[in-house]
Amino acid sequence: MVHVLSSRVLLRPTDPERSRAFYGGALGLAVYREFGTGPERGTVYFLGGGFLEVSGRSETPPAPGLRLWLQVADAAGAHRELTARGVEVLREPRREPWGLVEMWISDPDGVRIVLVEVPGDHPLRHRPGI
Repeated sequence: MVHVLSSRVLLRPTDPERSRAFYGGALGLAVYREFGTGPERGTVYFLGGGFLEVSGRSETPPAPGLRLWLQVADAAGAHRELTARGVEVLREPRREPWGLVEMWISDPDGVRIVLVEVPGDHPLRHRPGI
């Protein structure tokens, strides 16, 4: 068994400065640490229980199947805040058949990001019988 102590998603954007402006500015993610110098320097952001590292550069956007799942306390509030910051919303918040409230956006390279609110009555909030 692998004993994982920490984890992060490594993202190699096509335009590092544009991606840092999106994740740090538009989304407002807090910086965990920075390393290196120049336009391809690394910035690691807090993602709740994990991290997102934006570093280096890629000639092509990340794999089209890559998705980020970010839990938020209030999807409607996140929608208002992000649209006020100019973030394009691909799909407004709505309650899904499985009970979660989901809203979709994408980063500058097209990485799809789902912002998820877990309502108080959802099974993820409690374990029946306990």
